[in-house]
Amino acid sequence: MTAVQAAAPTAPTLPKNDRVRVAVTAPDPITREGVLSQLRRHPEVELTGDSRPAAVALLIEDALDEAALARLRRAVRGEGTRAVLVAGTVREHELMDVIECGVGAIVWRREATAQRLVQAVLATARGGGDLPADLLGQLIGQVGRLQRGGAELPGTFLSLTKREVDVVRLVAEGFDTSEIAMKLSYSERTVKNVMHGLTTRLHLRNRAHVVAYALREGYI
Repeated sequence: MTAVQAAAPTAPTLPKNDRVRVAVTAPDPITREGVLSQLRRHPEVELTGDSRPAAVALLIEDALDEAALARLRRAVRGEGTRAVLVAGTVREHELMDVIECGVGAIVWRREATAQRLVQAVLATARGGGDLPADLLGQLIGQVGRLQRGGAELPGTFLSLTKREVDVVRLVAEGFDTSEIAMKLSYSERTVKNVMHGLTTRLHLRNRAHVVAYALREGYI
């Protein structure tokens, strides 16, 4: 079982009070303005250009070099910030470096429609992972080699976030969605989105399967 989703289904729309703050970085002003104009049409995201921290940093890069990786690291320097990378290419030996920078999703530039970008942003904001199908096999192979070699794995795709653990623990205790929302001071939609993200990202069938996974992996 892998904790990465290859092609995520369209994510549920967030209520307005759960809008995701997104900061966009691009190699040139025209590209950046084009992305911003597309994202402004979607109420799920709140674009930020000020000093307030963003939940998700959206970076557009043609190719990855040391300068691009440095920009990625700067983008996720803020506490709790994760990244979506829109790239022309990501070579196999670069993939782990990208994940270790805190990238939660990768979108090919040729596939970067507004809907696809919003989907990746929402999945990343919820602690999920979203990879193109052609990168998924590469990641699985690299993870397998690291496991066989006893190396420590980066946790971007392979772990549950604190929010996810909190929700799953209450599910395991038998609380329903409204009770979980009340206990954690979340909206019911947020609780549903957390469970949706877990089942799709981890390829699990239902809530019971999520609880079984969390128990087996030692999260609860």
